[in-house]
Amino acid sequence: MKRYGSVIGLREDKVDAYKRLHAAVWPDVLAQIKRSNIRNYSIFLRRLPDGQLYLFSYFEYIGTDFAADMAAMAADPRTQEWWAVCEPCQQPLPDRPDGTWWADMEEVFHAD
Repeated sequence: MKRYGSVIGLREDKVDAYKRLHAAVWPDVLAQIKRSNIRNYSIFLRRLPDGQLYLFSYFEYIGTDFAADMAAMAADPRTQEWWAVCEPCQQPLPDRPDGTWWADMEEVFHAD
């Protein structure tokens, strides 16, 4: 199992919409997350001292081919619909790598 953390901005005017969406995630999307070997998926919200809102995502990957599982998720039509609804709420970090939406974070500590 490998842990993943990532971060993205949240648009100030989209906070309520984003919370409503995630209070009732579509069942097909949840099923795809599970098929893609993701467990313990959480998203946290925080306003940092710079005044901006940020989302922190955490999940555990239990599969053996992360790239293939993420490609399967990205190819899923229902997941694509979900992303199309969620992405206007988000504000990607300007220094994220090309081809990414959320910016990966480095794990620097873990205790069981």
